[in-house]
Order: sequence, then structure tokens, then C-alpha cells
Amino acid sequence: SPPVPLEALPDLDAVLVSHDHYDHLCRSTIQALAKRRVPFITALGVGRHLEAFGVAPELITELDWWEHHRVGPVGFTAAPSQHFSGRGLGDRNKTLWASWVLTTDKHRLFFSGDTGLTNEFEEIGRRHGPFDLVMLEVGAFHPSWGGIHLGPENALKAHAMLGGGTLMPVHWGTFNLALHAWDEPAETLVRLATEQQVRLFTPGLGRGLEPSRVEGVTPWWRDVGERRLVPQPAP
Repeated sequence: SPPVPLEALPDLDAVLVSHDHYDHLCRSTIQALAKRRVPFITALGVGRHLEAFGVAPELITELDWWEHHRVGPVGFTAAPSQHFSGRGLGDRNKTLWASWVLTTDKHRLFFSGDTGLTNEFEEIGRRHGPFDLVMLEVGAFHPSWGGIHLGPENALKAHAMLGGGTLMPVHWGTFNLALHAWDEPAETLVRLATEQQVRLFTPGLGRGLEPSRVEGVTPWWRDVGERRLVPQPAP
């Protein structure tokens, strides 16, 4: 389950949607957020889904790759990624997918969205790096899907191409979309990142932390597995 229910979220400044796949664009979630009248930033074409789910058109900003938008002190830049889009049989690649650069006066963050390994990461790093935090997808991976998802090994390659920075793995602990064990991406990444001396940031679910103040990996997923395996006493 998500660590925080929607109704428990604080006031939101903006909602960022990377692309239109179901695990990134959930109708019921958007319908609930639409009632808050919060701005949405997304890639070209995705706005039609948001409107259909109840988001007011004036609150939607669609960006092409390399276009920029600002919400208060935070800048949003859509950047290239290597993926695809579509929610049914007849809309394959009718909307855009993107990675994202978020900037403030003090910090720069990269969010991969869904992507395979692409040389565009080097261009993103040149244009917008260095990054304080690099959020890369590592789960829902299989070697035959290497063109559209990273997995741990390619995530580390992408991290190097982007210019380094603290690496936060995402897109691995919520939906069971692949053949691997749910915690395999995290465990593989920890092993490889240790070997390559890459600094990881793995905050516990629902916790608010400052990446620069956290030293070492927090392997919260191991506790989740242990709790599931320990028999509970009868009530």
C-alpha cells in the first residue's frame, strides 16, 4: 500500500506527471487531486487525459522536450527519455513521455520517469547538471525490456552519463510489473553502487529527509520482508 493516503497529503504546490501509462497516471488519484485545484505539469498530449479526469484546463501545462515552466520558486524542464506511451489499443505513442529537471535557487534534481539507456543523458547532464539528487527508475525490469527500462546496472550507467550526484532509486517498490522479486532491484543496486562507490539515498517510505544529511543506505525493504515472513499470533 502507499505509505500516505491521498487525504493525508499536505497542500501541494504542483503535480508532475511523466507520461500516460497506468502506473504513472491513475484515474482515481487524478480525480481526487483535481478537487484540490493544484497545477499539473506534464508532457505533450497528456493534458487530454487530465481534463477527462476532471483537472481544469487552466491548471494544466504541457511541455515538449527542453521546454521550461516555473511554479513559484521551482523550475520544471521536460527532457528526453527513451520510452513509449499509450493507455489502450489505439493510442500508442499519441502522447509524449519525458524525463524531468527540477531546479531552485539552491538545488538541481533529475527525475528519469520511465526510460531505457540513451545517450541523451549526456546532453541533459551538459545542459542542466550537476545534480544534487538523481532519481532513476530501477525496477519493473527485464533484459528484453532494456530499451524502455533501465534496471540497476543501466541506472548506474545513466547516473554516470548525467554527471553523478546522489542517486535515489525509484519505480521498484509499488507495482509488481516484472518477473523479478520485488526487492531484487534495490539489493542489486546496493551491491553494484557499493562496488562503484556511488552514493545512494534510500529513505524509508513516507519519510521526509534531506539527502545531504543522510550517510549510508537505509535498507527499509529488508524489514518489510521480515515482517511478512514472521507468523503473527492469533488474536
